[in-house]
Amino acid sequence: MKTAVVFVHGLFLNGSEFTLLRRRLTATLGFEAHRFSYPTVRGSMTATLTQLSQFVKRIDADRVHFVGHSLGGVVLCRYFQRERCERGGRVVLLGSPLVESRSAQAVARHAWLRRVVGPLVAEELLQPCEPRTWRCERELGLIAGTTPMGLGRFFAQFQEPSDGTVAVSETRLPGHTAHLSLPVSHMGMLISRPVAAEVSEFLAHGRFTAAG
Repeated sequence: MKTAVVFVHGLFLNGSEFTLLRRRLTATLGFEAHRFSYPTVRGSMTATLTQLSQFVKRIDADRVHFVGHSLGGVVLCRYFQRERCERGGRVVLLGSPLVESRSAQAVARHAWLRRVVGPLVAEELLQPCEPRTWRCERELGLIAGTTPMGLGRFFAQFQEPSDGTVAVSETRLPGHTAHLSLPVSHMGMLISRPVAAEVSEFLAHGRFTAAG
């Protein structure tokens, strides 16, 4: 059975930041890796989901897993609210603001910064929208960071553990299968060996090895 993994990046990124994580996963699991890139500042969620749907349909694999980081996790949540992927697979989201984003809300108080983050972030994290939940039959693993070293800490005040950009509570999507907090920062989780090991474990078995 041929298995693939689709990586979906976050705001201002293009997916190249997944390089180390992708190499570790392919070395451990032998999965074929695919990077989905989308315009995080100029695009809309509707257009992004259409592009992602077309991208996934072109993948020649019997089973397709998904890994999303930050805003990429929000995109994947909306994707599985809209699409029913006939092929099996699991989903892992890393540092994704699935419930709310205090960082985005704090940034939006500055008019020039609100323009910088673009309409997709405004649509999903600043304006009233349909609540994100997980009703998909796919198993969903969530990983949050607790080392506050992200840029968001310069705008938002977190009175709880956070990765510096996203608070742990903001990552707990209703309906998830498993949730895990690790001592990593928002970007540091992408190069963390323990994070890579936990992502591999969840994609392979639908569980994390560490206590959440």
